[in-house]
Amino acid sequence: MGIFDFLKKEKKENDLSSIMPQDIYEANVLELKDIIAPSALRITPREVHLGDKVMRSFFVISYPRYLAESWFSPIINLDKMFDVSIFIHPIETSRILRKFQKKVAEIQSQIHEREGKGLVRDPKLDTAYQDLEDLRDKLQQAQERLFDVGLYISIYADTTEELDDVESEMKSILESKLVYVKPALFQQEQALGSVVPVANDLLKVHTKLNSSPLSSIFPFISFDLTSDKGILYGINRHNSSLILFDRFSLENYNSITFAKSGSGKSYATKLELLRSLMFDTEVLVIDPENEYEYLAEAVGGRFFQISLNSNYHINPFDLPTPREDETPANVLRSNIITLVGLFRIMLGGLSAEEDAIIDRAITETYALKDITADSDFSKVEPPLMSDFELVLSGMEGGESLAQRLSKYTKGTWAGFINQPTNIDLDKKFIVFSIRDMEDELKPVAMYIVTHFIWNVIRKELKKRLLVIDEAWWMMKSEDTASFLLGLAKRGRKYYLGLATITQDVGDFLNSPYGLPIITNSSMQLLLKQSPTTVDRLQEVFNLTDEEKYLLLESQVGEGIFFAGLKHVAIKVIASYTEDQIITSDPSQLLAIQKAKEEKRQNG
Repeated sequence: MGIFDFLKKEKKENDLSSIMPQDIYEANVLELKDIIAPSALRITPREVHLGDKVMRSFFVISYPRYLAESWFSPIINLDKMFDVSIFIHPIETSRILRKFQKKVAEIQSQIHEREGKGLVRDPKLDTAYQDLEDLRDKLQQAQERLFDVGLYISIYADTTEELDDVESEMKSILESKLVYVKPALFQQEQALGSVVPVANDLLKVHTKLNSSPLSSIFPFISFDLTSDKGILYGINRHNSSLILFDRFSLENYNSITFAKSGSGKSYATKLELLRSLMFDTEVLVIDPENEYEYLAEAVGGRFFQISLNSNYHINPFDLPTPREDETPANVLRSNIITLVGLFRIMLGGLSAEEDAIIDRAITETYALKDITADSDFSKVEPPLMSDFELVLSGMEGGESLAQRLSKYTKGTWAGFINQPTNIDLDKKFIVFSIRDMEDELKPVAMYIVTHFIWNVIRKELKKRLLVIDEAWWMMKSEDTASFLLGLAKRGRKYYLGLATITQDVGDFLNSPYGLPIITNSSMQLLLKQSPTTVDRLQEVFNLTDEEKYLLLESQVGEGIFFAGLKHVAIKVIASYTEDQIITSDPSQLLAIQKAKEEKRQNG
């Protein structure tokens, strides 16, 4: 009753002067039902109009003889708006056993009657008799109980046409499981009262089920990735549960992220790295766009700018100290193979003859510094690129190769590659930025940096995470792509997780090494995709049409998260402090820089 109705009522019954302010206040107070009630309600035989939504309710009328464990899962995981109510009414066992005795006697008598007439045995009667006897035994032994079960489903949509589509989809899923439903014709009001969370079974459409099949209807069967250890990756968009997961609990520790530009892939990765640091994980990043510089500064890490004019250098001829389970000969052989791959990239490909010359020249270059398969690598001084050029120019057939190599030893690019290594990975967070490296040299730089990191990883066993952002650069060359696949395959042995990130899905998947890298990654994150690539991803990841459209319509930081055999719809969420550290939004970065400048001027 509103305030005006209250005043009219009081005017008729009493003098208005006797009305207390408290009475007026209480008459106008909103209750909870006033707040949650829809703006309008119209009930028709087939549906209920709740404000601007249309609702239609159904009840289950028939189940198959056997119910599989997860038969209800496709409905629960349906990406639609719906409500499910399950009413379970226990039946007294003694009462049902008396009915069973009568029913068993009935069926037994029908079987005997058919036998007396010489008729062929009826399989339906035999099956019914066996099922009843089996259930009766289990009820008597208290192994099972019987229940009256009502299963009601209400679906919602904006229009009747959309509602029809959802109904058709839901029915086809259920009927494929031999579960049949009927609309609650002329009972939509009772259905609405049954599905709202007040535990009133107004429809009273029941099916008798014993304990075993009843347990298969348990509704909370949607996939979640909540575990008792790990980091928070985001929120499950279907049921709002937390996606907590530890990548180091899977069969391998690798992940791959596909997303179009601006969809939040670097943001999600930096959030994982920031949270992983709290669990004593060392992080190494190959950063093509300086996106991780501020994060490295915030956590006390190291940021190395790799370019032609940089003061930081990596000598590709460096040799790692062999582990206890390795011999110097194997380490030297492996490094020579890696260097041959590097020279293929640097020299734009090699013929079979040139490949053999390069291989022999590398061995002789090491020998020039007294480095052989029996050397102690911790006490040797590795050769430089200029030493290799000198050996190559003195070999038959090596003159032209030495000429092609000269730009890396004497030309513009000499500063980058022809220097002793002066980088020390003594922090828990290390970033190698190649933003200022010329595009022609980026594959070379990424190959050298990843090889250097790999040698450091092999030296000492620690929990580490290696992030390669914009990995499509490495997929351009067969040697860099092959090396990346090698990291994915061998990383687990050294407690290494490889996180591969790319926005150019086409270049990545067109490489013969793209799919093997995906299959060797136990975790995958698909964020918002462009229409030109989503069909290819649907084929590779075996996505449903709904999941495909979810990727097309996702907002920034939303997508699908795969971990092992499970996958869920995810929304990446950061706290305010985390957001300030990891943001890539130019407007936020400018505001942060301005605040730092003002603080510097005032301080």
